[in-house]
Amino acid sequence: MLSIMKVLTRWLRHYLPALTVTDRQLADDLTLRGIAVEGVHPLGEGNGHGPATNGHLFEMDITTNRVDAMNHYGIAREAATIYNLELPPLHPRLPIGTLVDEPFSVRIDPSAKGLCGRFTAQVLHNVTIARSSGQVSEFFNLLGQKQISNAVDASNFVLLGMGHPTHAFDLDKIEGGIVVRLARKGEKLRLLDGTERTLEADDLVVADEKKALALAGVMGGWDSMITPETKNILVEAAWFDPATVRRSSRRHLLHTDASHRFERGADFNAAPLANALVSHLILENGGSIEGELVDIVDSDVARRTASRAPIELSVAQVQRHLGTTIAPEGITSEIVSRFLTSLGCELVLHGIDLYQVTLPSWRLDLEREIDLIEEIARVYGYNRFANTLPTALPVTDSPSATAERAVRQRLLELGFSEAVSSTFASQLDSDLFHASAAADRRPVEMENPLSEEASLLRPSLVPGMLTMLANNLNRDVREARLFEQGEIFTGTSAADAGFITEVHEAPQLSLGITTTSAPESRLYPAADAPIFELKAVIESLVSLFSVPGGPSALTFSTSGTPAWLEPGRSVVALLDNQPLASFGELVASERDKRKLRQPVYLAQLDLKLLYELPLRRVTAHDVSRYQAVERDFSFVLPDTVQFHTIAAAVDALAIPELQSRRPVEIWRDAKNHPGVYSLLLRTVFQSHDRTLRDEELTTWSQRIIDALTALGGTLRA
Repeated sequence: MLSIMKVLTRWLRHYLPALTVTDRQLADDLTLRGIAVEGVHPLGEGNGHGPATNGHLFEMDITTNRVDAMNHYGIAREAATIYNLELPPLHPRLPIGTLVDEPFSVRIDPSAKGLCGRFTAQVLHNVTIARSSGQVSEFFNLLGQKQISNAVDASNFVLLGMGHPTHAFDLDKIEGGIVVRLARKGEKLRLLDGTERTLEADDLVVADEKKALALAGVMGGWDSMITPETKNILVEAAWFDPATVRRSSRRHLLHTDASHRFERGADFNAAPLANALVSHLILENGGSIEGELVDIVDSDVARRTASRAPIELSVAQVQRHLGTTIAPEGITSEIVSRFLTSLGCELVLHGIDLYQVTLPSWRLDLEREIDLIEEIARVYGYNRFANTLPTALPVTDSPSATAERAVRQRLLELGFSEAVSSTFASQLDSDLFHASAAADRRPVEMENPLSEEASLLRPSLVPGMLTMLANNLNRDVREARLFEQGEIFTGTSAADAGFITEVHEAPQLSLGITTTSAPESRLYPAADAPIFELKAVIESLVSLFSVPGGPSALTFSTSGTPAWLEPGRSVVALLDNQPLASFGELVASERDKRKLRQPVYLAQLDLKLLYELPLRRVTAHDVSRYQAVERDFSFVLPDTVQFHTIAAAVDALAIPELQSRRPVEIWRDAKNHPGVYSLLLRTVFQSHDRTLRDEELTTWSQRIIDALTALGGTLRA
């Protein structure tokens, strides 16, 4: 994710006077270092090719993990690192405050323990509220920033300048001292935008002894805002827990500049400086300081943010990871030290080229040695590394790669198009389409899901197939044949664990058909054509593999079909009596819920069962020069006799000259002849070494008649 920010080059040069490169060069160099400048706009006179009168306005894309660069001083730090310049520190000059017997009261309620890691407060007396002038007004005019008053603008100026949110309260409207606490459920707070919000018990607020004054880290309150009549001000700068700010911001639909930074991890040590900068700007129009800065610090929060343990960095590891540069000297120890020091790290050398690196409080994105190595590469410039090939590693196919290619090629030949769906699924889809038959397998939940619709790793490919078919139908594509090969995921738990301890992956194939022009057939009604097409596809895929028992090992059953298929219009395919696939028409209730405009036919195959078999070796034979002979057999058979039983009985005769057997026509007369159907079976006989004789054909035909009669069939006259 990116954060769009406007940056003035005049402001950057104010922080970094030694910067001599042109604005255009600066934009290019920042972009090459990952601080992307997407637009460069001249301000004042200037043709865009040379320096403009007021410099340029940069439109920048800042990745959300780089909160430190979401301000002018942070970008000036990047420029100083790139050009090896010294960045002057920010040192606001404040007048000496009047002494007080007791400092202003600030306390953090036990309910907010860990949620407010730091709170600074400075009392200003006899201030003058007026329009901003000087540098604040000048820079805001160039940015197009709305100006309100010198007190409010000072807070916004410091936010854009050095990046830390602050807030100014009308001190005379505060009853007692400041209390940082959790809100009371149902408590009301009117915010600066004029809206009244009803707070929840986990909203963090800045309050006085009587009422809430601000939604912490998000927005100040109406009742304590600065007005033209304000004479005394309390300047606040704090550190608030990112998760708490994010929760309140989303709950109340308030995304502010302050919440944007607090949510991503503000600088714990920046609060005193930000407070002083705001106070300095307000006092430029008059006023005085009362007492010293109140600075309340939670040491536990400080340890995990500003005082993290040092990281050990090996220069040898830096060189190993980053490889060869176009400069002969490469990445040296001096370069490592200079870059990291300029970025705010403190390095202590111990041993040969081994550093202990203390991290700056404003870089919470740095956690490991590899993060520091990435920073060195980024600042050095990726364009300065030599183009070299990595050390060659052996590349081998996965054990199932050949089988996957064979399945994919066969499906493409059959007229299907390959599709790819999301790896994630919703809980509702998982409940309906969960493919695992094992009782101990359950869906795998994501720790940080993108949404409720993508909260699980998919336990089936069918939901994704339905989404893709729906996308086609919604775009008026009425004919679609899609397939997807992919992994599905299930999890198991250890006996003493209530959470998933092992995730299992399994290959699966999903087929989807939707059509408005099913072909006519003498074997089945047109409405059933897609179901029989799926059956034929499954048979074709199985024929790619050497199945023990031959084609007769594949059988079909109408029992045990899943709930997402229409009863009576769905089938389970069994391979050696193990479930291989389920296919049929999508159940009407699910079709209506998904607003599908026409019937949809689906198949779900367990590829693991197929991939355990070797691929069938394809052999070719010379075309016979002798004529083939057809023989048709018309039988009346019980409804319980399926065609795969008939095929198995005929194949079991092992007649070498029998080249094929297929049904030509099936018809029923349920009213006059219930419980039976008529089948016209066509066989083809052919020899590769002779012309067939009538007596041979008669013998083979009789054997076929006997086999079908044994199944309960009756030969039609």
